[in-house]
Amino acid sequence: MSLDGIALTGALPTRHGFFTRLGGVSLSPYDSLNCSLSSQDDPDAVAANRAVVAGEMGVGPDALLGVTQVHGDGVVTVPRGGVVPPWRVGQGPRADALVSDDSAVALGVITADCGPVLFSDRSGRVVGAAHAGWRGAAGGVLEATLLAMRALGAGEVVACVGPCIGRESYEVGPDMRREVLALDGKGERFFVPGVREGHYQFDLAGYCVARLERAGVEASALYVDTLTDSRRFFSHRRRTLAGGGAIGHQISVIRAQDSNAV
Repeated sequence: MSLDGIALTGALPTRHGFFTRLGGVSLSPYDSLNCSLSSQDDPDAVAANRAVVAGEMGVGPDALLGVTQVHGDGVVTVPRGGVVPPWRVGQGPRADALVSDDSAVALGVITADCGPVLFSDRSGRVVGAAHAGWRGAAGGVLEATLLAMRALGAGEVVACVGPCIGRESYEVGPDMRREVLALDGKGERFFVPGVREGHYQFDLAGYCVARLERAGVEASALYVDTLTDSRRFFSHRRRTLAGGGAIGHQISVIRAQDSNAV
């Protein structure tokens, strides 16, 4: 499914979008819907891009909330009835997930190979968004997001893993595999032998789905590979393989339904 041609959607019961790099105003090499506040892109272009995303979500630009992502398991709760916005754009707390039951805000995470994971309870009135690279996923950011949603009264939760680096593209070394397995002994099946001796291919999306299912969440994944789809997605690994250069980020966003709606 698509959202006005610039985002993908999953099987979630409330407004959301895994936005691509299409439909923005940033010039090369960030073209075009770069939503990264930490890039070297023109800040006015990034603000315009984020305003496009906010408009698609039905909120004002200041109500599109994000955190300062650190590859950890921290979760920020934005409760209904608080100040909107609770912080200035670009000054979000250090964390890797947000949850809320406030339809006045939209929750966003930025990625460029890591897994964007969007959550909603069945009513659509409690939602979450998490940034899940391998370190955050193995360290428990998905389960922490679920616990924070339940603290807001979430019922049965569903989640979708958006575009991220695919298994065939994600070669990792033995050190990374050891770190994941030290945190999660059930993760071994998501590593298969790589092309190069002593290396592995890691299924990040599948791993996230399995962690969510173990936590009691009905989970799915789009299984769209950010590295191989250069037209639609930014990719850190693609940039690395090309020898470096500028990089932008796509954004994934979810918004709770109005608790007063019939």
